[in-house]
Amino acid sequence: MNTFSAEDCVLEPVGERCVLIRIGERLDEEVIAWVHAITARVAAAALPGVEEVVPAFTTVAVQYRPEVFDGAQGLPSAQLMTLLRGLLREELTTMQMTARQIEIPACYGGEFGPDLEAVARFAGISAKEVVALHSSREMTVYAFFFSPGNSFSGPMDACLGIGRRATPRTCVEAGSVAIANGLTSIYQNASPGGWQVIARTPWNMFDLTNDPPVRLRLGDRIRFRPVSAEEFVTLLEPRP
Repeated sequence: MNTFSAEDCVLEPVGERCVLIRIGERLDEEVIAWVHAITARVAAAALPGVEEVVPAFTTVAVQYRPEVFDGAQGLPSAQLMTLLRGLLREELTTMQMTARQIEIPACYGGEFGPDLEAVARFAGISAKEVVALHSSREMTVYAFFFSPGNSFSGPMDACLGIGRRATPRTCVEAGSVAIANGLTSIYQNASPGGWQVIARTPWNMFDLTNDPPVRLRLGDRIRFRPVSAEEFVTLLEPRP
């Protein structure tokens, strides 16, 4: 168990309706744990005007309604930051979470992973070895953004530390498993994208008919299980 103090983070206004809490500059599991702990603390406090608390890799965005605050007492952002600093001065601890372990089917290469060979050339290994490295590594779900259910997880093997594509695609297929800058993302919806697509999962990661609609959650431990094209078709889930 570790402890945290207000001096360990930086608060700053972002526009007129958001205060950003910066927890650190590095992306690792310790910082992620603090992000989640601070998110839970702020959300539970029900501070005046706060509408949403949004965690990311190293920050927590606190979105609020400025009209709730008394303008005679100063800027709404300054008033909210005072309240937030008070919360963070209270003892805050983070303990090892009981994470779910989830195995996600994925078909690598070919039409499902058009960048697999390029990643192999970058790493100086075979495509088969890329699949083995990626699928054998247990990763933690760090954050969700870009679209509902779109997860970002890590860390990956350093050998797979390729960057984004030089030319983004105008359309990346829904379910695509893509890597870049040490992270793995699952594209929930078909959309433009510049990450290296190495596989595709038949699972639907976001479904409004489910409660909760997001299949994964922050802190989950995930591992990808290679499947054949035939098994992919068998496991394919409908999307709205």
